[in-house]
Amino acid sequence: MTDPEWEGRLAATWAQRYTVDGRELVGRVEDLAAELPPCSSVAAFERACSWDAAGHGERAVPLYREALARGLDEHRRRRAVIQLAGSLRRLGEAEESVRLLTAERERASDELDDAVRAFLALALADCGRDREALAVAMETLAPHVPCYQRALSSYARQL
Repeated sequence: MTDPEWEGRLAATWAQRYTVDGRELVGRVEDLAAELPPCSSVAAFERACSWDAAGHGERAVPLYREALARGLDEHRRRRAVIQLAGSLRRLGEAEESVRLLTAERERASDELDDAVRAFLALALADCGRDREALAVAMETLAPHVPCYQRALSSYARQL
């Protein structure tokens, strides 16, 4: 568990992610992570996120796996799965990305549902499953287009 003060400093660090270079972001997150116990799943997750944001998915993947193996609260767990799958896809492991995101789509339902489906559509496309990717993308988009929701949902099922 982390305390609200630490979470606030973490949030402030992430709020600056577009104004600092990748090395500085990684360094700031590493400093914060060092304040947590060595076996902290949150520390592993946040370190993974920083490496990912800095463009080093190859360093992020093992840390995401470590964080997931150690256990995270539901919101961080779901983010870890999405971000792990995104990194794997960028590293040429699209099939594993599809597997993770398909399982995640079936497992939970919350404000991250659209992110799960969007990343799943990208991974499916990378696997050459373009029609299925388009169907998932349309399924994701349909609720955001109220006037045409029924039609888009129907077309997504037909794909």
